[in-house]
Amino acid sequence: MEPVAGGYQVTLRLAAPAPLRDALPLIAVNGVPVGVAKQSADQRSVSLVSPDPSLLKAKDVQLVWSGDLGRNNGKKSKSLAGGVTTDKDWLKAPLGPSLAVDPGATGKYAVETAEYNLGDQAVFLPGLGQKSEVVGKVYSPKGAVGARPLVVFLHGRHSVCYGNATEEPTNPWPCAKGEKPIPSYRGYDGAAKALASNGYQVVSISANAINAYDGGVYDAGAQARAELVLDHLALWKKWSTVGGGPFGKKFVGKVDLNNVGLMGHSRGGEGVARAAVLNADRGGQYGIRAVLPLAPTDFARATVPGVAMSVILPYCDGDVSDLQGQKFYDDTRYSVTGDAAARSTVTVMGANHNFFNTEWTPGQSVAPSNDDWYSDNDKAAPCGAKYAGRLSAKEQQAVGTAYVAGFFRLQLGHETKLLPLLDGSNAHPASAGRAVVRVVSQAPGATRRDVNKLDQALPKGAVTGSAKASVCAGVDEASKRAAAATCLKTDNSSDSPHWVTSYLAAQTPTTAVTKLTWTGKNGVVRFNLSAYQRDVRRYSALTFRATPDPSGAPKTDLTVRVVDGRGRKALVPVSAVSDALLRMPGAHDSGLPKNLLRTVRIPTSSLKGIDLRDVRAIELATDKVATGSVFVSDLAFSTPGLGLSAPSRLPQVSASSVGKVQEGNSGTKNVDFWVTLSRPSIRPISVYAESNGDLGASVGPVAKYLVFKPGQTKQKVTVPVTGNTRDSYDTIFSLVLSVPHDALLGQSFGNAEVIDDDPTPTLTIGSPTAAEKAGKLKFPLKLSAPSDKFVFVGGELKDGTAVIRKDYTTVEDDGTQNPPDRNLYGQIDPGQTTGEMEVKLVDDKVKEPTETFSVNLTTAEGVDYKVPATIKATITDND
Repeated sequence: MEPVAGGYQVTLRLAAPAPLRDALPLIAVNGVPVGVAKQSADQRSVSLVSPDPSLLKAKDVQLVWSGDLGRNNGKKSKSLAGGVTTDKDWLKAPLGPSLAVDPGATGKYAVETAEYNLGDQAVFLPGLGQKSEVVGKVYSPKGAVGARPLVVFLHGRHSVCYGNATEEPTNPWPCAKGEKPIPSYRGYDGAAKALASNGYQVVSISANAINAYDGGVYDAGAQARAELVLDHLALWKKWSTVGGGPFGKKFVGKVDLNNVGLMGHSRGGEGVARAAVLNADRGGQYGIRAVLPLAPTDFARATVPGVAMSVILPYCDGDVSDLQGQKFYDDTRYSVTGDAAARSTVTVMGANHNFFNTEWTPGQSVAPSNDDWYSDNDKAAPCGAKYAGRLSAKEQQAVGTAYVAGFFRLQLGHETKLLPLLDGSNAHPASAGRAVVRVVSQAPGATRRDVNKLDQALPKGAVTGSAKASVCAGVDEASKRAAAATCLKTDNSSDSPHWVTSYLAAQTPTTAVTKLTWTGKNGVVRFNLSAYQRDVRRYSALTFRATPDPSGAPKTDLTVRVVDGRGRKALVPVSAVSDALLRMPGAHDSGLPKNLLRTVRIPTSSLKGIDLRDVRAIELATDKVATGSVFVSDLAFSTPGLGLSAPSRLPQVSASSVGKVQEGNSGTKNVDFWVTLSRPSIRPISVYAESNGDLGASVGPVAKYLVFKPGQTKQKVTVPVTGNTRDSYDTIFSLVLSVPHDALLGQSFGNAEVIDDDPTPTLTIGSPTAAEKAGKLKFPLKLSAPSDKFVFVGGELKDGTAVIRKDYTTVEDDGTQNPPDRNLYGQIDPGQTTGEMEVKLVDDKVKEPTETFSVNLTTAEGVDYKVPATIKATITDND
């Protein structure tokens, strides 16, 4: 712990190199995370700077990860009842109907591969402030005629180099002599070859430079990853039109840049989501029509409207273990009025984070790698390496291949036979083997009729009998959204991906759903259909999302009743069509079991005995179980479809940057950010805005929900800055925009810096005298004025006529260290003007003359004091 410019630096030295994980590295002090840590180039230390002086009283400092904050290491979660797991139920869970086409199977084309390498520092990325490599592996269908859809793969955050360096690295990238770059981009051969053999061009690109430097970037590298993707697309535009580069004329006329898909793994998932939006912001130069975030991070709550999207979530993810990528689906599904694109989430039971990439998989990778799901018991359900429900690496890669290839073949190749793979009916591809996969789907707007989103309070009289319904959003603390209470209490927030907060947008409300509880079998929730909604013959299914309340029974049930104009009812128990109301597997620790909303899908063809031209109501009846509690969301009629997917033409919402602001000596001044639209809109546009960063003592926290009226293009967000006459550190912070509605995120981070303008106080250190019987001697520290900084002085004790351990020693000295530690430190806390440096005196009962020693000061932080300096101390005898 030491004071530095900006606050107090905490450095934690590690016994072994820390991994470069996709979750954010955090330092926790006394069990409480205090901020995002920077990792050293050799990964053997992590550090951060915080304005909080209480860090200096730390008793315990640990490296933790943002995805693990809810993992409570085997302790029983207070939110879960019964102690009964459903592990055995999931071991025998049905796989779903067989899919007619296997997207994981090899197609008719032989696959050619090639690589290009334009250098380790070939392109400058403004979002990173550094140069990046331009390296890629190309998979091509041999003999395919004409321009083919292009799919770009982007790996996630992983270590960048391996081997033994023969010289000390000066920078984290490029690799030092003796080291080799880890070829993470080569880890997706299965999905790439499956696509290429079916007629697609695939390019998997390297992002080691971003991984090396993104620890110091305000958005954790999302913008830089997006820029890198678009830089590669710019190269392919050239190579496929005029040729050149490493391939000459080979790809001229062979690549269709109006039909592009992006897959991103982990932080790469957030990167490709941002790339799709950035491409739209820049006019849609490339036809990005499909985005697949694979086990992604979502630190800032972005949306991806207008573009088909499928999010793959591995249930046993030990890196991004809160499955925060779920929010891409949640936040995007209603973010644009009439959105024509289809989207889905794919939860893969028994899959971890790393094994989707062979270069991150032990036994397959050229560099060291690991199973990211950590457990003391390999056989522990449901994610232990040797548990029956856990997928092997090859099984997991086969599942990844099937769903990645299937998604792009569906959306870019319009192979409608693949619709059942992602429409929520859980059709099972043969190559996925024994893997249990659950899909949630939102059909395109043109083939969907929303009955009730279930994110607002129900009309009076909609709930009768023993049932109660309320809207909730979030865990642990009340949601900021009006009329929305907390869904559940948990000491294990990563068990609730819909509701765990995001690190860079912590004040933005999470998904609102309806919590339905009942205490008898006569409860009913009724949704009346208006006249224009009643003819549902064109729709193939009635769907909603549901999951049991973790504080209730592990299994529960409801009856869905569809009522026509003559009062006739078709009755369908939820348990007959879905396991959505079966608690997911896990024994209430390590972020498990997950509380994930899953699909209840009732084919309209099964609704016998009613008139589908005149459906008057849908009811949820509590007639199956006497008591229960569930969460429900997104009630709709729909028919699966491809929809229309293309770069969005929506207005862009951006935050201005303020630059530098003088703090001032008194009062509160307003720092004004402007949130602007790129053009007026005919419908209202909304966005959340909040301050983020180390706000210090002078910057006030702000969280706003902004609504732009039709025609309005500019709004002000004021952040208060309180002036004072105390010396402080400069404060850098951001205004973060998130979850826009009917708009795209343009510049989603606005930045500002508050400059302290107060003089640094001077320090006086006295030369003390004390009798040896006093037991202690104190060097008095005095400031000329109070400061907001922590004042720290340090140096080394030097013997004079007094000798260490014979006449004096440090307060911490227990006599076991040889030679004795001579370091001496002192401090003055923020707001105070006095402090001290203290030594212990040895009362030896021997008559001796007055003796002296000194402290040679070499460090003085947060204060005006010239070092080196020597301060003398005197010990008088009392014998």
